Parts: sequence; C-alpha cells; structure tokens
Amino acid sequence: QVRLVESGGGLEQAGGSLRLSCAASGLVFSINRWGWYRQAPGKQRELVAAITSGGNTDYADSVKGRFTISRDNAKHTVNLRMNSLKPEDTGVYYCAADRAGQAPRTYWGQGTQVTVSS
Repeated sequence: QVRLVESGGGLEQAGGSLRLSCAASGLVFSINRWGWYRQAPGKQRELVAAITSGGNTDYADSVKGRFTISRDNAKHTVNLRMNSLKPEDTGVYYCAADRAGQAPRTYWGQGTQVTVSS
C-alpha cells in the first residue's frame, strides 16, 4: 500500500504562485510514475503534470511553462510549483502514484483545494 498526503493549497490571486507537496509513505519503491491531477467544479479530473521514476516529465498544454513538477527521493515527496496562476487553475488538486507490474493500480491522495481569484 501507498499513502499520499497533499498540502500547500489555498487561495491566491491571479498571477501569483503556490507550491503543492505530496508526501508518500508505504511501498513507494513500487511506484513508477507520480502525477498531479486537478478537478474543477463540474468537470472531469485531468492530468496536470507527471514525473516518472526515471525523471521524465509531462505537462498538460494549459500549464506548460507555468508549472513545474519535481521529486525528492530522499524525502519521498513530489512537489508542484505553480506560477502565473490563472482563475482557470482553480480546482481540487490530487496527488497520484501509479504502480506497475502484475497488479497495476493508482493510489490517490485526499486532494487539496486551490482557488485563484481574478
């Protein structure tokens, strides 16, 4: 099992910055990809950014150049730095961890609210 706990959400003005952090515990060695997703009111959950165990990153087009995902292996944390925030970045942000192998599954955190005011 893997447990994920997000922190760092809150209210920010457009143009500002926030940093989200996801602390992982448990069988973290089994995870091959970490991601941040968000879900806006009335919309489906979408991938914002991801980073593999090899360090490869992927971003949604809407956040490229503004958001940066990073990983601290020693602390078992995955961070999302969000700059130049826009009101459309508002939503609940979830940390996710993908486990590969014979029993693949995705673990989810409880989510943290990000609200960007115009």
